[in-house]
Amino acid sequence: MSIRIWILIIALFLSLLAIAPWHLAENGVVIKSVDRNSSEFDAGLKQGMIIEKINGEKVSNIADYSRVILGIFNAQSNDIKLTVLTKSGQEIIFLTDKAPIITVGDISKTNIKTGLDLSGGARALVKPVDVVISQDELDNLIAVTNERFNVYGISDINVRPVTDLSGNKFMLVEVAGATPSDLKNLISQQGKFESKVANTTVFEGGERDIADVCRNDAKCAGINSCFQTQGGYACNFRFAVYLTETAAKKHADVTGNISLDSTGKYLSEKLYLYIDDKEADSLYIGAELKGKVTTEISIQGTGTGITQEEAFNDAKYSMNKLQTILITGSLPYKLEIVKLDTISPVLGKEFTRNIMILGLLVFAIISVILFVKYRNFKITLPVILTMLSEAVITLAIAAFIKWNLDAPSIAGIIAGIGTGVNDQIIIIDESVSNKTMSVKERIKRALFIIFGAFFTIVAALIPLYWAGAGLLKGFAITTIIGITVGILITRPAFADIIKRLDL
Repeated sequence: MSIRIWILIIALFLSLLAIAPWHLAENGVVIKSVDRNSSEFDAGLKQGMIIEKINGEKVSNIADYSRVILGIFNAQSNDIKLTVLTKSGQEIIFLTDKAPIITVGDISKTNIKTGLDLSGGARALVKPVDVVISQDELDNLIAVTNERFNVYGISDINVRPVTDLSGNKFMLVEVAGATPSDLKNLISQQGKFESKVANTTVFEGGERDIADVCRNDAKCAGINSCFQTQGGYACNFRFAVYLTETAAKKHADVTGNISLDSTGKYLSEKLYLYIDDKEADSLYIGAELKGKVTTEISIQGTGTGITQEEAFNDAKYSMNKLQTILITGSLPYKLEIVKLDTISPVLGKEFTRNIMILGLLVFAIISVILFVKYRNFKITLPVILTMLSEAVITLAIAAFIKWNLDAPSIAGIIAGIGTGVNDQIIIIDESVSNKTMSVKERIKRALFIIFGAFFTIVAALIPLYWAGAGLLKGFAITTIIGITVGILITRPAFADIIKRLDL
């Protein structure tokens, strides 16, 4: 067997590993989001954990989870002891009088990620009103928007920058499980940020009170120390906030009348942060700031986790989140929704099923046409196997780069397969024509034609990457991946197979 065929076999093996079919054996539900200010989070439930049992009852899927939870809380109305067993063997116990405030989902059977077209949700294409923004300003808007959704407790968010062919910059917001009205309300409300000490507002977000926030300088921002606690680990973080003179004076007036806590390190009142009048976080105030007029204050906090790495990541997340909301406080621009779409989860599942049926139908039709054309099963079979190989390798690459497959992406995979079949027909026709030339020369001529077509197609697809403000990006990416896989892996292997058939 030639090295090209071995490359195809190895690529298929690695593709199956990337798609990870062994997930089929896993049972349970995965936690998609947990409110960081909830008792569930404090008890130890974290995003990404897989729940296998609740109070001893097995949980294999969402239906089991709903049945178990309803059975527990329909029977009693007072505090109930919940014992949650995770896949890692960790047992989490806490008391509650209501169902856990978490978002769960079935464990994905593969590593393939799906977009809203397949999983359901709402999508909005958004731009600032009457303002032309730079890329840095767009990135800042995206950071604030992400934080905003996190504060509201919405999970499965994808916010990314997109640009159209005219250079206009947009923000594409995709939220699984949200309705268009939910998305519209959250985006259209610009919001406000304020901090309070002893129920008195000391400064607000934005340029009026916040001059700057230290973010990327280790001298004034970072995680200071990590230590073991009774329930795991904790890590402390600290960063500097630079106030305007007016805000500094007000902060001194409020803190001057507050006593120290029992440790003597902090004031007895915390600094509370609010977004749209909802508490986002609370922070300790260093004792050295009591009644002092200073434009530089130190914000401190703690991240926790079962392991030291988890505590470190939690502290880093909390610090970055607070830095972002202190810098901007609210959405820096009034926004307008250019396009708003919605797909229900039911339609998403129906769409997935129809896509699978369509794919099988396409394979069947192509196989019949090829058999009718060549009347030779040993020609038809390699073409079918090559089509399947290209589809599997393309899906594996999408899973590896964590690309969300949506309707345009699926269309791109189908287009790539169609291009592959066309190239294989060229190879077959060249191999059976002009018998005065050697098979090697005929295959070489066919590959030259195929490579020329490849570069032409890629040149035509590149503009689609930006067309429609990025909404056709999935089609361009998966098509380019598919035809590149064909050029580098499957076409050379198919050509070697044809040589050995002695047509």
